[in-house]
Amino acid sequence: MGSRREWAEGRIEYLREEIERHNHRYHVLDDPEISDQEYDRLFRELQDLEAEFPEFASPDSPTRRVGAEPAEGFRKAEHLAPMLSLANAFDEAELHAFDRRVRTLLQVDAVDFVSEFKIDGVAVALTYEHGRLVRGATRGNGWVGENVTANLRTVRVIPLRLRDAHPPTRVEVRGEAFLPLSAFHRVNEERIAKGQKVFANPRNAAAGALRQLDPRITAARPLRFFAYGIGYLEGAAPETQVEALKILGEWGLPVNANHARQDRIDDVLDYCRFWRDRRDSIDYEIDGVVIKVNRFAYQRRLGTVSREPRWAIAYKFPGRQATTRLIEIGINVGRTGTLNPYAVLEPVELAGGTIRTATLHNEEDIRRKDIREGDVVVLKRAGDVIPQVVGPVVERRTGAEKIFSYPERCPVCEAPVVREGGGVLAYCSNRLCPAQRLEALKHFVGRGAMDIRGLGPQTLEKLLEMELVRDAADLYGLSREDILRVPGFQEKSAENLLSALDESRTRPFERVLFGLGIRHVGESVARLLAEGFRGVAALAEAPEEEIAKIPGVGPEIAGSVRSYFEVEENRLLVDRLRRAGLVLEMETAAPPELLPLSGRSFVITGTLPSMSRREAKDFIERHGGTVRASVSNQTDFLLAGEEPGSKLDKARDLDVRIINEDDLKELVLRP
Repeated sequence: MGSRREWAEGRIEYLREEIERHNHRYHVLDDPEISDQEYDRLFRELQDLEAEFPEFASPDSPTRRVGAEPAEGFRKAEHLAPMLSLANAFDEAELHAFDRRVRTLLQVDAVDFVSEFKIDGVAVALTYEHGRLVRGATRGNGWVGENVTANLRTVRVIPLRLRDAHPPTRVEVRGEAFLPLSAFHRVNEERIAKGQKVFANPRNAAAGALRQLDPRITAARPLRFFAYGIGYLEGAAPETQVEALKILGEWGLPVNANHARQDRIDDVLDYCRFWRDRRDSIDYEIDGVVIKVNRFAYQRRLGTVSREPRWAIAYKFPGRQATTRLIEIGINVGRTGTLNPYAVLEPVELAGGTIRTATLHNEEDIRRKDIREGDVVVLKRAGDVIPQVVGPVVERRTGAEKIFSYPERCPVCEAPVVREGGGVLAYCSNRLCPAQRLEALKHFVGRGAMDIRGLGPQTLEKLLEMELVRDAADLYGLSREDILRVPGFQEKSAENLLSALDESRTRPFERVLFGLGIRHVGESVARLLAEGFRGVAALAEAPEEEIAKIPGVGPEIAGSVRSYFEVEENRLLVDRLRRAGLVLEMETAAPPELLPLSGRSFVITGTLPSMSRREAKDFIERHGGTVRASVSNQTDFLLAGEEPGSKLDKARDLDVRIINEDDLKELVLRP
């Protein structure tokens, strides 16, 4: 037993280092070396060994990233050095003034700067001792923050150990935790599907995730992190900010690659202008640029004043807020019958566009913010997110404003409105409501569901108006003559639509299930239900408690699914879809090792002749392959269509086999 114990200690240490190395390559470098299956095998081996030998437990094990018990509250954490706030510059003249002030105080003719993104997230400090992460804290008041170590351990891009054979005795790393925009939208879509309140912006979602007492909730939100500085260091220190960023990267911490060193303030301004006009091309929010004096010796000479460093400044981008008058509050009826309020506005320019409407979330949101018809309101917009009403400008009220009353009857069909979720959510009670039908059809034909090209909102609206369709199943009964009656359709476009409808019959079961539009059932939940019940017949008959047992589903979703299949009209719709030839059962799964693409890694680029990227990904995964985001030396095939981009060049450089859509299908037929 003694020899096995010694072997286990060494093996556990090896596995921890190897898993963290693969985490770094996957999450930070986007250049994985091994497949997901191999990573999972290593992870399970480590879990098993740690369970067998609990005496080797360590807080910096990758198995401890998720699953800690909820805390009762946050302890205070005193920073090793103050986390200072920054002075702001709102125009180019103020940046020139900053440059003059720095040179005057230093009594030099020129100073070099480093420009970095000002990410709209949550500032945090990570303390490492002898290379191990021992504490993570929020900024707080600059001197004392909250100890959120357990939550920050769940952020996979943050290394639990520094990648250095001789790490510093103690170092405090400064950085920003944030939620990417793509993840923010996905989280909000899932919350909408569950009937929960959406987050106002990515920063609020990130801050809320870090302040969860249960780290498992934090882990469910895909937070990211960029390190931007060293606040405290015991040992040899770098001489410049550029060197500090390089060292942080060598330690395994993610550093934003878009930082730049400049010799003149005019170059700094060019950098600011460039990213001001391109901030919507980035998958996270930036609200400006932080400009720092590069040399730390100069920084020490400049010092601080009023809790702000003289050696740095934040250049703020033009605001994404505007004020205008709210003319009236309207109501949209969603595909599940939800009554969704929106603001009709006096047109106003905001973030490069003219805004005439904005979202108001729900009735509780309107009451909490005390938004009234006739109010002057503040709007905000981030990237391509729908503009939102932040709140009223109360001091500009005249007394003529009207308090909004939610309708008791559906504004489209006059059916009574019913309430759920403690009265916060209002629904039209009429399942045959025309508005619900249109939204249900839009959802059914959309991406992620049946993805039927040629059926845009206007076409669907015309099909309903002309009474050619009433629900999704009717789409599959359309004839060429029916389609040619719809304005705008000619022989070729009618033929294309019939082909698209026929092609959609092959969509896998989970996408049909998602397309049904069951309340609270998003794409991921539809996949879980499909895999759990294998077919719609079993799901339709399953008791609520059995549905709730599926991991990731729970009682609220189970109740919604049960309610859907208890409605006779819905059962008839599903039966008609079956008769139309749609896939309503999972394919009989072969053992993974017997699938034709098992163990093979693919990257997709360009536009394919007959498949969308989602369809190609589904096809590859259904036949045992894995799909990665970027080309590496572990990629087996690059599936390339028209206009492939830089991935094609990288694949050629790495001698990765390049295939087209026909080649892919040939691999499945003759692997």
